[in-house]
Amino acid sequence: MSASEAHGPHRRSGLRTAVDKDTGVAVLTLDRPERLNAIDLEMAGELSAVWREFRFDDTVRAVVLTGAGERAFCTGLDRRAEVPQPGSPYMVDDPLIAIGPKANDLWKPVVVAVGGMACGGAFYLIGEAEFVVADETATFFDPHTTYGMVSAFESIYLAQRMPFGEVARMALMGTAERVSARRAYEVGLVSEVTAPGEALAAAVRCASVIASYPAEAVQGTVRACWAAQEASRAQALAHAGNLVALGNLPPERQAELFTARRPDFRTR
Repeated sequence: MSASEAHGPHRRSGLRTAVDKDTGVAVLTLDRPERLNAIDLEMAGELSAVWREFRFDDTVRAVVLTGAGERAFCTGLDRRAEVPQPGSPYMVDDPLIAIGPKANDLWKPVVVAVGGMACGGAFYLIGEAEFVVADETATFFDPHTTYGMVSAFESIYLAQRMPFGEVARMALMGTAERVSARRAYEVGLVSEVTAPGEALAAAVRCASVIASYPAEAVQGTVRACWAAQEASRAQALAHAGNLVALGNLPPERQAELFTARRPDFRTR
């Protein structure tokens, strides 16, 4: 669905939204392709705001989340973002903690369409969606350990979708290895793989079908699916901030490692 086919396209500084009133499907696009759709602090606030807007918009019955451009769905937190932290490991301010739909109490179905890279903080969004459609260009990886950072929140979100060994391997291998769309499908992270450039259309088709069903039944089903894993997820997330605070290198040392990163990687 393009903006011309939808009613009421709306731009924010880092997001683009278009709601098709006929189908009930909203397409939400991360719109910073020049930064590989990395999330700065303003965009993080916009994401939280738009999920909350969708809660009160009864014309929106399903959402498709995607990224602008061909290179990346999202590469996580923008490294230029300055996030001051309290001087205690028991108090951590995570700028991405509220960027997902479930963190904002939205229980309408969300389908993610991925093309290109999805890494790091992108898993906050993928981890709170109902399912993921990826095209053959998609790759998934978690760079945290390479740059001296703890993969806590990301690993917890991924653990809701993938076998333990696959989560641990992705988190520990850092930038040395990327998971292909096909492998992501095999381990359950992705529910459908399409030809290059076709993930958005496939995701919209799924969302249109879901949006055509009675909203109460759909939203109740979404809530039931999440209730099945909510307790373990909440317990794990409660520890994530402390692990990050205790295990992360100082920002200046992280920057040194980022600058010295090696360009080569293996795709499996």
